[in-house]
Parts: sequence; structure tokens; C-alpha cells
Amino acid sequence: MAGDAARETIAGSVNAPLHVGIIMDGNGRWATARSMPRTSGHQEGLEAAKRVVRAAADAGVRYLSLFAFSTENWNRTADEVKFLMGLVTGYLRKEYPFYQEVGVRVVHSGNVKRLPRAVQRELSAVMKDTQQFDRIVVNLALNYGGRDEIVRAVNRLLADRQKSSTEQPRVTEAGLRKHLDLPQIPDPDLIIRTGGEQRLSNFLLWECAYAELYFSDKLWPDWDRDDLLQAVRDYGCRKRNFGGVR
Repeated sequence: MAGDAARETIAGSVNAPLHVGIIMDGNGRWATARSMPRTSGHQEGLEAAKRVVRAAADAGVRYLSLFAFSTENWNRTADEVKFLMGLVTGYLRKEYPFYQEVGVRVVHSGNVKRLPRAVQRELSAVMKDTQQFDRIVVNLALNYGGRDEIVRAVNRLLADRQKSSTEQPRVTEAGLRKHLDLPQIPDPDLIIRTGGEQRLSNFLLWECAYAELYFSDKLWPDWDRDDLLQAVRDYGCRKRNFGGVR
């Protein structure tokens, strides 16, 4: 019933987004405003993520990229980083009943090699355990940076060329795109940022070239189903010309 209601909510939007990316901002400020440790904000942010994943699946979004931990987040305090990594290892596989109920396939983008071994193991396990689910693909952007992804893609492309004995053509957008972290996933149609800031913060820089942007003042732990549907409805009212003229 909940899924039917959500689909009815956006039934008039013929341009519903296939892929949505979310910069989940405001966990720390949410906690500070309540005189709580920042870690409590991250814990609440996890619950918000589950609400939004369910809402996105019900609304027909097929791909959802969540900016969970950036390459710059290592500059935070050691205690906060340790807590965030523990949150991943402690909850990623424990949420399997949720993945099964909603139909979530988990994938990952980012530099996995720098993540702690325990996190690497959990990511690998949950991606294997959920590969049969196909209602919505949730991309966890963990230790992710847009510039870092492009650099790694270039290095992968160069490495492949060194292995080849045939003469290689010049580099093309399509050729480079094949070496991104998740080339099989379409570019995001809509990028959402919560928490009142209005910047991309190094998120999906290559992929979001023509994404629509949606900014919300609401802090991430307060986000729920209605917030996601409002963003989807707003997207559905926009006209996308991709550099052309209609």
C-alpha cells in the first residue's frame, strides 16, 4: 500500500529520475543543536538513509547514490572517523532483512583500498549477499571523491593500454567512462544536498555534468519520505535540454 501511495504521488511526473544522488549533510549540526555528540547525529543519519531508500524504491527510483564518507572526511577527528568506520562494519550486513524487504542491491564507489580491512570485508560480503535483489541499486559512496575517481579511471585506462599490443586510439569520453567506478550505472538525473549548503563537495563530478540540483535546508537526520517525494516532484517539473533547445 505504501508503495502504491508513493507512486500515485508522482504519477503526474513523466520525467521521474532514474538515478538520484544525495549529499547527506547535517548530521553533526543536528546533534550539536540537541547538545548531543556528533556521533549521535551519524546514528540518526543512518535511520534517515533507510527511510529515504524505502521511499525512493517505492517512488520508482532505480539507482540511489549516497555520499557516505568522502576522501576529505579523513581530516575529521580520529574518534569521529573511527565511529563512522565502526558504524559501517557494525550495521552494513546486519541490515540484510531491510535489503531483502525493500529489494536493495548494494554496490560501492570510491577508493576501497584505503578503507580499513574490516570495512572492505563487510562491503564485499554485503555486495555479494544482495546481488540478487533488483528493485533498487544503492551505491554507497564510501571513501569517495570525484577528482580521485577520475584520476583512478585515467590510471586504469593507461594500465589497460600498456597491456595491449595494438595501437590505441586517442582518449574519448566513452573510453574514459568505462574505467570509472560504476560505468554500468547511468549518470544521476538529480543531485540532492541537505543541510542548507549549496555545493557539490567533490561528489560525482564526472557523472553529474547534466544533473538537476536540489538543495534543502533540512538537516539529514530529519529527512523522511515526504522530503524525498518533494524533491522528486520538483525534478518532474523541470525541463532538461542537455545543451539543446526545445
